[in-house]
Parts: sequence; C-alpha cells; structure tokens
Amino acid sequence: MPDKKVVVFVGPSLKHKQAKKILKADYRPPAERGDIKKTSQQNPHTICLIDGVFSQDCSVSHREILQTLQKNIKVIGASSMGALRASELDRYGMKGIGEIYQRYKQGTINSDDEVALTYSPQNYQPLSTPLINIRYNLEQATQKNIITQKQMEKLIQKTKKKFYPKRNYNQLLKTAKKHPEINHNQLKQFLEEYKVDLKKEDAKKALKHIKNQQKN
Repeated sequence: MPDKKVVVFVGPSLKHKQAKKILKADYRPPAERGDIKKTSQQNPHTICLIDGVFSQDCSVSHREILQTLQKNIKVIGASSMGALRASELDRYGMKGIGEIYQRYKQGTINSDDEVALTYSPQNYQPLSTPLINIRYNLEQATQKNIITQKQMEKLIQKTKKKFYPKRNYNQLLKTAKKHPEINHNQLKQFLEEYKVDLKKEDAKKALKHIKNQQKN
C-alpha cells in the first residue's frame, strides 16, 4: 500500500523554496517521460505534476499516468504540463486543479504553446513569459477598461505569433506602442501594479489542495 509520501514535479512555475512553505513534500525537477512511472514504483501516496518537459519524445506520457492511477496512487495536475494532462485524463481519475486546468478542460485553450516558456536549467528561473499569463492579464485589463476587447484580441494574436522564448511583457508593451489606439502608458501601469502570475497561483492552489486533503 502507498504511504503518505507526496512527490511534486515543479520548476519554473513555483520555486522549491516557496513550495516547501506551503507543503512538506519531495520536490523534484520538471518531469520527463518515464519519471512518473519510476516514481510510482516508490509507492507514494500522491504525485503532483506541475511542470514537465514539452517535446514529442520527452513529455510525460498518458500511459505512465494511467498505470500510476491503476496502482491507486493519486495523481494531481495543475499550472503547466500537469494542467494539460489532467484535462486529458481526469475522466480516468487524474485530478485537475486551477484556472489553467479549467481552461484546457473547457477548450478555451487547447495547445501546450499556452504554457510553454524557457527557463534556466540551473535554478528554473523563467526567461520568458507564458502566453496564458499574458492572455489572463490582458483579459483583466479589458475588464478594467484599460483596453478594449478588440485591442486585447489583437495583442494576444500578435503575441501568439511570436516564438514562445521571445514572449514577455516588454515585448507586449512594444507591440502595444505600435498601435496608437491602445493607451500604452495606462496598460504599462496596470501590468506593473496588478499583473498576476497565473501559473504560479495555480501551482500554489494544487499544493494547498493536497495539504487540505491530508487533514481529512
């Protein structure tokens, strides 16, 4: 029978130091293909998949998650690779947490390109900004009447066309400046004061969910 051990795969979405303040767990780097299978052989109680490698050959496979679930090991996904896999496998028992998971589930986003980013291999520090974070904050700016719906769609479209390592808020604001109808200064101020790291927030939610489950 699995013990109460929790293994969490996380890197750029949430620093291990911050994660440990929320939940006591075995924190590991972003998952590659085979990592979930190897971890399941150690019989943990819960595996939480947050960050994972995105590539056709190296990504966490559906099969290894399904095999893990068959061992009665809980598998939770959120924020990045975890949110994507949970939206695909929740019908088989994988638990999805957070806004990004919900968007994948509802089909409002459907590509791993939404959560992709580049990061330092040494400390997992993000070196670009994922599209989903930019999308979310532009939606908030629209709700606050900083930009219009049409302007938001234009900025998202322009950002999406850029290769994901080149996406960031500075680049977004440069794009906004090229369009006189967009209030560049107001958007800049809004982002500086109110922007949210949605991937980080969803990662925290997943860890808090596990902690709450441990109390029950």
